[in-house]
Amino acid sequence: MVCNYVCIYTWHKPSQKQNQTKLIMGTQCRETLPPLQDLKVTIQNSCLVFPCQETAARRDSMFLSNIDQVLNFNVETVHFFASHADFPPQTVAEKIKDALGKILVSYDFLAGRLKLNAKTGRLEIDCNGAGAGFVVASSECTLDEIGDLVFPNAAFAKLVVNSLDSLEKDGKLLCIIQVTSFKCGGFAMGISTSHATFDGISFKTFLDNLAGLAGGKPLAVTPCNDRELLAARSPPRVTFPHPELVKLQTHLGQELSVPVFDATQEALDFKIFRLSSSNVSDIKEKAKTNPSSRISGFNAVTAHIWRCKALSHSQDPDRVSTILYAVNIRPRLTPPLPESYTGNAVLTAYANATGKELQEGPISKLVERVAEGSRRMTDEYARSAIDWGEIHKGIPHGDFLVSSWWKLGFDEVGYPWGCPKYSCPVVYHRKDILLLFPDIDDKNSVNVLVALPSKEMEKFEILFHKFLSA
Repeated sequence: MVCNYVCIYTWHKPSQKQNQTKLIMGTQCRETLPPLQDLKVTIQNSCLVFPCQETAARRDSMFLSNIDQVLNFNVETVHFFASHADFPPQTVAEKIKDALGKILVSYDFLAGRLKLNAKTGRLEIDCNGAGAGFVVASSECTLDEIGDLVFPNAAFAKLVVNSLDSLEKDGKLLCIIQVTSFKCGGFAMGISTSHATFDGISFKTFLDNLAGLAGGKPLAVTPCNDRELLAARSPPRVTFPHPELVKLQTHLGQELSVPVFDATQEALDFKIFRLSSSNVSDIKEKAKTNPSSRISGFNAVTAHIWRCKALSHSQDPDRVSTILYAVNIRPRLTPPLPESYTGNAVLTAYANATGKELQEGPISKLVERVAEGSRRMTDEYARSAIDWGEIHKGIPHGDFLVSSWWKLGFDEVGYPWGCPKYSCPVVYHRKDILLLFPDIDDKNSVNVLVALPSKEMEKFEILFHKFLSA
């Protein structure tokens, strides 16, 4: 039943009896040490960085779209780099700090602060030039001692600072960069940004620009900061039903931190299921209804883990499962949004299936449901969803969300000291969020991060292999 090319990494929370990482390959199983829990990080210094010159198009505030409005929480990423003889960590820190001051000229909103507009009841960014944060830190560990960088170690949170209380007299910082040196000469760049400022695509562009400036080059891409391109229509027109959205009980302006899914208090097992490029190709092949069918890797993987997650929770054949996933609307609008648009230009697509359909398949039908959800996101549907948010003030709603970091390409950014060994989000356990993130060796392989109660995890694992080998 277990495929010999599927890897599973397992970690149980320390509160449980077991505390180990397990790598399973076919019938072979070897126990390894748990991930390093204490990276022994010491903050050396922290400061504010300001735009190095006056912004060309000075403005008092930045409008935030209805998509931006509900994403008022921090996103933390860590980018690991091997040692480089020409770029010791101290030199890297100086170059990144200098580049940050330069990039804040074009990304002036990152030096601003979120505020509530009393007249409109909306969040906006006060472009007051109050500064972004910069932190220099050191760790007593080496990169080798940290171990497998693919495993999202909770200790990675020490490589990112998401607030600097002593420097936040003007309000919470929207961007903080931390450079942490390791004993081996390697280092990590941890970045915390408010999700209201970027989506994954625009953050990748930001990283490309930061890397270029650190190397003395001009901006690779001129950012488009006009968030009003995604403003609601006047008057708003909701032309489609939107079952993927649910109304908020409070006004958005009164709710400054709106989680799409709340963190559970349950004890959760935490596993990573690795799908090799061969696994992904096999699922795509099974999903073809004719030889010329084109199946995306994301749709194939999402359909596979959808049935595993839904059926691990309930075997009721009549129960309808709703899966949520993000769709980039930049190319789907008329006219298309500029690729350099800095704000959040993703909306939540959805797909439905009954327990019977998920159990019996075929996989081609489930892949088609996922693809259908993406195709539904036309210009008019996207505008209708944005207008729905203007009227109802709501957030995505479904059984669970698939959040993909798989193809964002953060580890392909070319810094003067080379590309990262690995880039990953700082992960917090969410029962109802499945994360897809890249493999460290093979860009076409994907790691699926799952957090579930023990009994559900056992069912998920059985179903994962059952459907993969079917």
